[in-house]
Amino acid sequence: MTTRERIPRNGKTAREVAEKTGLSIRTIMEWTAESRETYLSRAEQRRQKIRELRKTGLSMRAIAAEVGCSVGTVHNALANDRKNQ
Repeated sequence: MTTRERIPRNGKTAREVAEKTGLSIRTIMEWTAESRETYLSRAEQRRQKIRELRKTGLSMRAIAAEVGCSVGTVHNALANDRKNQ
């Protein structure tokens, strides 16, 4: 499988881009998606930041606001961290 650089959608939905280009929504999604390695790296960085902020004593809501994710994501990251230790 060849690795291709992600093509930005510039704030448009996959459907909008597909209709404008005449390509399928699935093709647009494949072309605009980030690579799995990039996604996993970004997710691990977010989990690390969540752990660091929790150690400083911040609440889950405060962490969610700081990181820019939901409280559920913070809860799951911390729960999975406890399971893996």
